[in-house]
Amino acid sequence: MRIRGRTGELQAMMNASAITAIRTAAVSGVATDLLAREGACNLAIIGTGVQARSHLAAMSQVRLIKRCRIASRHIEHGEGFAEEMRRSFSFPLEPVASVAEALEGADLIVTATTAVEPIVKREWISLGAHLNLVGACTPNAREVDSATMAVSSIFADRRESIINEAGDYLFAVRDRAITPDHIRAEIGEILHGDKPGRTSPQEITLFKSLGLAVEDLAAAEYLYLKARELNAGTWVEYS
Repeated sequence: MRIRGRTGELQAMMNASAITAIRTAAVSGVATDLLAREGACNLAIIGTGVQARSHLAAMSQVRLIKRCRIASRHIEHGEGFAEEMRRSFSFPLEPVASVAEALEGADLIVTATTAVEPIVKREWISLGAHLNLVGACTPNAREVDSATMAVSSIFADRRESIINEAGDYLFAVRDRAITPDHIRAEIGEILHGDKPGRTSPQEITLFKSLGLAVEDLAAAEYLYLKARELNAGTWVEYS
């Protein structure tokens, strides 16, 4: 829904799931553009759901991808994902049997799963890689192990959210692998030039995506104005 801020008047109803898929991947795209090495081109996507699809598109917008490996709990899901998405991308999409195989040589990594226990281990991650952690958005679930969090420069959409909601962060704190000082910056702070992003080619950078309400509001605002400009959708007169 889009509601006029001053009056509370309902102005539009929209598909929230579609907006979430797009804006989540768009934020990861911004984070990747800011944090990944310029020449990063080998992508690994763990997961084959809606967010995996939107993130494949986002990653291809900010880096010149040469290869993408896809891993899922079931190889047939990865095969189906690759078959579907090959129609839209010119680079090879390769389903593989394990997360370790997907991460071999990857310098761009997206985890978009429903995992509760870590599916990514530190020893599988190459130096200089950038990770976008999209799944595990509750305190009792995580996608990467504590060792990965410990060696990574951690970036957030909002510090308050990652400290209170992100299992990847909270489990690593409980394991005494990291402290709040490991959170280098919020993405907005890098965009404003207040904090640095990547500082060396060998650094492992990690963006933990949790989402902010303002992102949904901004996306809804954009869609509403675009629909009005193009006279798209169904418009209803009411008083």
